[in-house]
Amino acid sequence: MTSETAADLETLLAELVTANHILAREDVLDAFGHISLRHPERPDRFFIARARAPGMVERADLIEFNLDGSPANPPLPHPAYSERIIHGAIFQARPDVHAVCHHHAASVLPFCIAGFPIVPVFHVGATMGHEAPFWDSRDEFGDTNMLVSTAAEGASLAHALGDNWVVLMRRHGAVVAGRSVRECVFRSVHLKQNAELQLRAVALGSVSALTPQEIALAGEMNLRPAILARAWEYWAARAGKGESA
Repeated sequence: MTSETAADLETLLAELVTANHILAREDVLDAFGHISLRHPERPDRFFIARARAPGMVERADLIEFNLDGSPANPPLPHPAYSERIIHGAIFQARPDVHAVCHHHAASVLPFCIAGFPIVPVFHVGATMGHEAPFWDSRDEFGDTNMLVSTAAEGASLAHALGDNWVVLMRRHGAVVAGRSVRECVFRSVHLKQNAELQLRAVALGSVSALTPQEIALAGEMNLRPAILARAWEYWAARAGKGESA
């Protein structure tokens, strides 16, 4: 690895740390949940924090893993998230995905519990894509401790995600994918906001969802680099990471 490549990697890892803080600040993650980054030079590896509350994550907490969830440089220096399997399985199934977030946002969980679909209901919510399919661990694995911690469970969840960007886990939470950390954060925050707005609209008695063409057009526009950068700057400042994040 050249010095330039190492510097680029460190920039991305600093961004991953900031992503943890942003998602905690925006109430997507709390003491639980996590976000990962595919290694930019080694697509068969990824980075994720040790088992720590996301809002507390620092650079020294990031650990490199193989896609099967084994440490790239054993032994493990710290206890790891058992559900790192989710990230590795999706990276294996989706070469276009470079960041994954698993969360239990309070506004999303009612949909996961009721089995009621989340649909894009405002322009930035279009970044969730046309569909957020459901995955139910009971279908293949019966009663479990609800954690996705085996290769078979991870592969099943990745299959349910398919070519979508969001998959809802019955009675558990959600998984969000992105082509970059910033895109994954943007989509995660706005999935949460979309769920909040949809719940409020349902309470009023009616939901007017975006059309397929509106989803395609608004989704593409709101994932352009300039818009991602504007949102990232705002969220980073709210999370106390400032312009250098």
